Amino acid sequence: MRPVRHAVILAGGSGTRLWPASRRARPKQLLPIGPGGETLLAAAVRRGRAVADNVVIVTGASQADATREAVPGVELIVEPTGRNTAPALGLAAATLLRRDAGAVLAMLPADQHVTDEAGLAKAFDLGLSAVEADDVIGTLGITPTRAETGFGYLEVEAATPNTVVAVLRFVEKPDRETAEKYVASGKYLWNAGIFFASANRLVTELDRHAPAIGRAVQDIAAGLVSAEAVYAELPSISIDHAVMERATRVVTIPASVGWDDVGSWAALPALLGTAGGNTIAGEAIVLDGAGNIVFSDTLVTTVGVSDLVIVKYGDAILVMKKDSAQDVRKIVEALSERGLQRYL
Repeated sequence: MRPVRHAVILAGGSGTRLWPASRRARPKQLLPIGPGGETLLAAAVRRGRAVADNVVIVTGASQADATREAVPGVELIVEPTGRNTAPALGLAAATLLRRDAGAVLAMLPADQHVTDEAGLAKAFDLGLSAVEADDVIGTLGITPTRAETGFGYLEVEAATPNTVVAVLRFVEKPDRETAEKYVASGKYLWNAGIFFASANRLVTELDRHAPAIGRAVQDIAAGLVSAEAVYAELPSISIDHAVMERATRVVTIPASVGWDDVGSWAALPALLGTAGGNTIAGEAIVLDGAGNIVFSDTLVTTVGVSDLVIVKYGDAILVMKKDSAQDVRKIVEALSERGLQRYL
């Protein structure tokens, strides 16, 4: 009989990339930006339920109520403060390990988009099966569709789809020239930030490579100390840097599943498509313009403009060139510097 499979969904975030619709208390996974108004979090839960026996969500204390409202009935593991993905996944692994010594985890972010859900489920099953058979740590590697500089990469010997292959190394976000070489070689995959491991293996790796985190999350799970007492002092480090890049027997499942990271407003056309040359969510009239992205909770009208992002949500408005979509963080930083935290 196979082990119990748990989908662990990371649902934190600071609400910066899709500002002003996303805020600290309502990060992008809680926005109704998917097809039919589905939130990214609801889509992640649905994918988790398709491949796992149990779904849990790791989120921050400031977002817990909104998360419960968005996906009622799903168990939450609540962090008192965000400390990146290594403590978050470590806490989930330690918590589940206390209940189930054989727990196997599929770990995925709450803010990604996938068009081929059946293909994703197949890749998840391959990853979980590899963990169950050989106690490896698995990743999902996405076959690149462009020379993307905003993603990390995985180097492999061969990127044969729907197989289990060894990861030779993790590579940080490259410059344009390097990314083009990676894609041309056929031996690099996008690192989707989706991982597979037994709870025991993950906790063991944290003990080995990030002992402060490993010790703290196990003490929290055992009830020996409160998360509030120790969490803020933990290192803020990703699971990639803390474990994946240092561990042995790491594999990946190359996949082409229409995956993309919803990292900026420029990703909205991939989710919602275009109509008349523009992508519109909400009520808008766009005349004599193309390539615009409009997301609004009230009527927006434009005449004679193209390639703009226009967002009106709540008490704030954002207008920018589409090719500057990655610069929303600059606005968020400026608001913070000017003491305008009420807009964050």
